[in-house]
Amino acid sequence: MSAPMPTVLEARDLARSFGGVKAVDGVSFSVEAGKLVALIGPNGAGKTTCFNMLNGQLKPDRGEVLLVGRPITGLEPRKIWRLGVGRTFQITATFSSMTVRENVQMALISHEGEGWRLFGRADARHREAADALLAQVGMAQQAGRACGVLAYGDLKRVELAVALANAPKLLLMDEPTAGMAPQERIALMALTARIARHRGIAVLFTEHDMDVVFAHADRVLVLDRGRLIASGTSAEVRNDPQVRAVYLGSGATSGGH
Repeated sequence: MSAPMPTVLEARDLARSFGGVKAVDGVSFSVEAGKLVALIGPNGAGKTTCFNMLNGQLKPDRGEVLLVGRPITGLEPRKIWRLGVGRTFQITATFSSMTVRENVQMALISHEGEGWRLFGRADARHREAADALLAQVGMAQQAGRACGVLAYGDLKRVELAVALANAPKLLLMDEPTAGMAPQERIALMALTARIARHRGIAVLFTEHDMDVVFAHADRVLVLDRGRLIASGTSAEVRNDPQVRAVYLGSGATSGGH
């Protein structure tokens, strides 16, 4: 038996209300190094609110967040990012006029705490490191292209390389495959899983496509109306009567948004 992987993220009894409505209500879970954990549930279940509390965009009304045992509850997003929490967004956050390589170089420069010359170019700084990251995500051949001309699936790969530039311990991925063709979705998450396992990165992702979830998640967490109603392997969650009634029976079984 191999030793258990260390816990990277621990959420304890997180709660947040908006105008009397409990968006998240007493949610607890953990994510280990090298593991992919999916956070699923119908629209309005509290997934985004959860994410926003984990990375400092929102302060919880109750509960705490630990990163490798260190409390990070309520810290500013920038500080949490510096401690090793990366996040990819539904809307791809690359600079379209810059090349693929420059986007990654810029992220590396930021990670090193160096000054970014606003009207300058990244030049040779971190070029080799940027190219190595692009090779990992299968984008080395397109390093010199402007991000603005890339296909959407390729942009998502660049976004992943940008997130990896911060050497994250934890990667938060909000609907990472939204807008992608089915085959692209599976490929992107397979790539993410390979990198996460190789680097020992903990990954928490939200996803509407159940094919992606069941193919790649080591564990699945199910939220409904702000409460965690199930947690387990893909098979356990797929066969949970409460989950089927609340979520899978809603028609979002595959390919849906």
